[in-house]
Amino acid sequence: MVNLNKLTIVLLPVVLLLSAWSCRKQDRIDTDPSLRLLFSTDTVLFDTVFTSLGSVTKRLIVHNGNDHKVSIAQIRLAGGTASPYRINIDGDPGIVATDVAIPGHDSIFIFVRVTIDPSNENLPFVVSDSILFTLNGNIQDVELVAWGQNAHFLNQVTLQGSSVWDSIRPFVVYGHVRVDTASLLMIMPGSKIYFHKSSNLLVSRDATIKVYGNLQHPVRFQGDRLDPFYRDLPGQWGGIVLESGSKENEINYAVIKNGSFGLVVDSIGSSPEPTLRLDNTIIRNMTSDAVYAISTSIISTNCVLVNCGGAALWVEHGGSYDFRQLTIGNYWGSSVRLSPSLYLSNYSTDTFGQKTPGPLTKAFFGNCIIYGTEPDELLLDTLENIPFSSQFDHCLLRTTLTLDAPQAFIDCLKNEDPLFRDPGVFDFSPDSLSPVIGYGIPMGVPFDLNGIDRGNTPDLGAYQWVPTQ
Repeated sequence: MVNLNKLTIVLLPVVLLLSAWSCRKQDRIDTDPSLRLLFSTDTVLFDTVFTSLGSVTKRLIVHNGNDHKVSIAQIRLAGGTASPYRINIDGDPGIVATDVAIPGHDSIFIFVRVTIDPSNENLPFVVSDSILFTLNGNIQDVELVAWGQNAHFLNQVTLQGSSVWDSIRPFVVYGHVRVDTASLLMIMPGSKIYFHKSSNLLVSRDATIKVYGNLQHPVRFQGDRLDPFYRDLPGQWGGIVLESGSKENEINYAVIKNGSFGLVVDSIGSSPEPTLRLDNTIIRNMTSDAVYAISTSIISTNCVLVNCGGAALWVEHGGSYDFRQLTIGNYWGSSVRLSPSLYLSNYSTDTFGQKTPGPLTKAFFGNCIIYGTEPDELLLDTLENIPFSSQFDHCLLRTTLTLDAPQAFIDCLKNEDPLFRDPGVFDFSPDSLSPVIGYGIPMGVPFDLNGIDRGNTPDLGAYQWVPTQ
């Protein structure tokens, strides 16, 4: 019988020798001049970065694909201290690092940010640099490229008198911008307004906003993070608030996206004109409502209210509304949605649960699509003995209502899929087999959102179907 203690004494030096040899093999630094590092990308690319704001952080993986350890003599920014870029190498910030070791078949991480100093350039421009890696006498590089853009930066600003925003440089809003009482803000075609987190545009009592977009040059309202991750991320900013008593507001050809809400339109002011004329406008991807209207007046044509965590259109405490050629398509999937796409009521409820009447004198919907993923996308919430006037004329509705009131529902389609082309990429135009094609009647809106002539047989919604050649 073998004595285990003696066997252990005999084998232990052998095990230790093999372990030491293995460690020395792993620790040996390979100085072969033919060795090369591998990178997760050859170019770290940043989308448009506003001057002086800084960027998101990008990650670069540096991999040693060799069997043995390598020692990178130097990793440095080619632009040195003058570079707009900054790097962090495996947790150590700086512009240069020396003798960076990577074991065989292992990797390190380099994190990259960029801050672009203001310049006199109005158009987007390219800011470049590179990270240089010196290994065994050879130099490899990874390009750093960012699109820079100068902008007007507005932080807690109140606009007085008449103000004009043009498209020469974008506007970046911090906190809020308020259009002061009796003041006017005009926004010209092609203007871009970017909002930092939780920022808002507020229009005061007796103040007015005019958004003059056009088909070729719409006005855009969105968050200020332009990297791909943020392209369709909701909740990046607040929204646009037309406060109680604001008047004669107009929004034409605008795209409002990725906020907490799109438009809040509060109660009617002193003007006999509608509080808001909303035309040819897309509001999409809000964590709450696209349009929240309280005892106000809105006239709207050719609008698209889609993919929101709340209602596409929420009408509370009555008012007067006229929507024609409206597309509502709510395919929200980022959280549980508890609201119908269209809510109409003739009252409001205070914090104690008390209902305050507000007559709904008019709610007309002509040639509209009201559809979504919920079985009932239309809620008519009425308080008895208070005026509630709603009419749906040649509309497609997703609803559990019977639609048997001839004055309230005129030739409406019920629960038919409108067959939007691709709601996942915000394409809410009808497919060739859609039931909305040719179902409408002339509503005084001769052209669709894309400028297509509707003729005498308009489709429902904001888009007219165009046959492919």
